[in-house]
Amino acid sequence: MKSLAFRNNLVGYTFISPFVIGFLIFTLIPAAASLYFSFTDYDLLSSPSWIGLENYTSMFTSDDRYLQSLKVTMLYVFLGVPLRLIFALFVAMILNTTSKAVGLYRTVYYLPSIIGGSVAVSIMWRNLFGDQGIINVMLNSIGVDSVRWFGDPNAALFMLVTLSVWQFGSSMLIFLAGLKNIPNELYEASGVDGAGFFTKFFRITLPMLTPIILFNLIMQLISAFMTFVPAYIISKGEGGPLDGTLLYSLYLFRQAFVFFDMGYASAMAWVMLIIVGILTAVVFATSKLWVHYESEGGR
Repeated sequence: MKSLAFRNNLVGYTFISPFVIGFLIFTLIPAAASLYFSFTDYDLLSSPSWIGLENYTSMFTSDDRYLQSLKVTMLYVFLGVPLRLIFALFVAMILNTTSKAVGLYRTVYYLPSIIGGSVAVSIMWRNLFGDQGIINVMLNSIGVDSVRWFGDPNAALFMLVTLSVWQFGSSMLIFLAGLKNIPNELYEASGVDGAGFFTKFFRITLPMLTPIILFNLIMQLISAFMTFVPAYIISKGEGGPLDGTLLYSLYLFRQAFVFFDMGYASAMAWVMLIIVGILTAVVFATSKLWVHYESEGGR
């Protein structure tokens, strides 16, 4: 009977085997190796030597650049993610209006999400914010002095945040799908009662979109912590000026592939995993207070 059951399930095992093999080779085994290396001193050229928790303690006690990368990343996440979600919702509401060219508009507005994280766009962004770039030309035209975007750490971080906001396409599409699912009868009934635009937005649109907001918030939170290419291109791989764009992933990359300190880089990766896990758990825990589910009596 067991042999017969195995033959009956053989097709299923065959189709799922590529995923299982790929997961073991490219995810589970590397993750286990990374966890082991995080407790070692390993430079790729010699055998790893066990040092216990030294990599983890060094991050918070003797590595100022690590703490700076953590600070820059937190600022980038807590500034960039809300701004990106707000802008994505704003554009989605515009594209939710009736128009004959709405298909064209949706395609045009989605393009940044396709090419937004590419090397070419990061280089373009660097040129836009250069000393003689169009941003400074526009500021000069309205009487504002040029900003040294690559000489001021705060200005450089702001430049990275604006690039992240520009990559709003995927969140915008999900918001648009959520807006389409809101019954129009709710707006019509509220209109009869004299509700204006802001009343409809805060009393109908936002509550109905809270599950979508939760999903987008989690996805963008994780994505923001993994941001690497824009910081690498704009700062030429250094994280400057004055470590103002030294995102966590960029510093992890430098530890691994510039200084060949694989043990330290592995420990950094696990700490980032723990931080993202904690923040995700906090968001889920607080979601009971602000996410509206129709199927659960409003909560």
